[in-house]
Amino acid sequence: METEFILRTGSQSSKTLIKGIITGVLILLMMIPTLFIMNLVSEREQRQQEVAAEVSSKWASSQTVSGPFLYIPYQYTANDAQGKPALYTDKFWILPEDLEMSGQLEHQVRQRSIYKVLLYHTDLKGKGNIIIRIPETIDPSQVQWADARICIGLSDFKGIEERILIKIGDKDIEMSPGLPGSEIDSTGLSAPLDLSAADIGKTIPFSTSLKLKGSERLHFIPLAGNSSFALQSKWPAPSFDGNSLPAERSVSDAGFSAKWVFNKAKFDPETLAFGVTMVQPADQYAKTERTVKYAILVIGLTFSLFFIVEIMQKKPVHPVQYILIGLALVIFYTLLLSISEFIYFDLAYVIAAVATILLISMYVKAHFGNWRAAGIFSTVLTILYGFIFVLVRLEDTALLVGSIGLFLILAIAMYASRKVDWYGTRENVIAG
Repeated sequence: METEFILRTGSQSSKTLIKGIITGVLILLMMIPTLFIMNLVSEREQRQQEVAAEVSSKWASSQTVSGPFLYIPYQYTANDAQGKPALYTDKFWILPEDLEMSGQLEHQVRQRSIYKVLLYHTDLKGKGNIIIRIPETIDPSQVQWADARICIGLSDFKGIEERILIKIGDKDIEMSPGLPGSEIDSTGLSAPLDLSAADIGKTIPFSTSLKLKGSERLHFIPLAGNSSFALQSKWPAPSFDGNSLPAERSVSDAGFSAKWVFNKAKFDPETLAFGVTMVQPADQYAKTERTVKYAILVIGLTFSLFFIVEIMQKKPVHPVQYILIGLALVIFYTLLLSISEFIYFDLAYVIAAVATILLISMYVKAHFGNWRAAGIFSTVLTILYGFIFVLVRLEDTALLVGSIGLFLILAIAMYASRKVDWYGTRENVIAG
């Protein structure tokens, strides 16, 4: 009798171990489809970016504005390679002494196929002063005053909605595309400026208005010794980016306002540009990608729950049934991705989660033949999908909340499985 008991116990233990190993392998196998889903998310996101780039190319891309600033050429004499005197031409730049620029951003959302592209109009108004100074090493008589130009840096000419005028003193000067040099900015507009040696030391006031259009981002380069930039918009989701953050800012559902203040000129547009990017808050692709990253948690815990219920109910679940359940869990992500392209992510998540929970719960009811098991699966999956939804919505505290949540989930799983007869000893003792 004792030998028979040991054999039965060993046989039951081996079956449970083998089934556990098979379940673990199935969990790993079901992670393969999630890799394809991640690629699908990236593909759809890239398609959205291509559509946005296409619309922006016909409208105007993001804009970066710099200036105004002055281009002053001069000539000097120096020995050439043969040691003979030769005449050379060079230039220097004069930056504003002070600058105030402000503007209103008016956003537009353009629909292209199933994608939305964020565009804007802006009316920038600037004023300031330029003091005419020349380097001490340059003789005023060498300066070619007739070739002096006033310049404004602008990244995309397609965004110019009206001719750009700059008022110098009481005279309006129309700007034309093209810069005489690329040391300060690579693209922009310029116009001849009437200067002479008599203007050295004088302060020249200026004012300008730039009516522009662009896509998503508006940046500035602070060239003046003292400058301030102010922006307002009804768009509720700004991202203040670049090298400098606003000294003052206000963000609400009604829009935003921001002001930047500088007391030193800066030159490098690649690293020192600053401004605002109007972010589309419903970035469904980033949220879907974050959701897919938790697939191992959902699939692993669901399969583990099936394994425990199978042992407790003593009704075997075939590996094919595990695969069907796993496919239902994987299809949740394709549902989420496709539905969120048409409606808000939060609502798409609820629809996909409810559909998946109902499908699996009804399948459990059909297999185990009672509503209790279906209720257990429905409750566990609801908690899991709710927990993941919270993690997706969080940003800075996602890791902390996720770690605590996983610890609690593991603790609950360990507590719930404490009465599982892994070796089948209770049944064998009763039978003996």
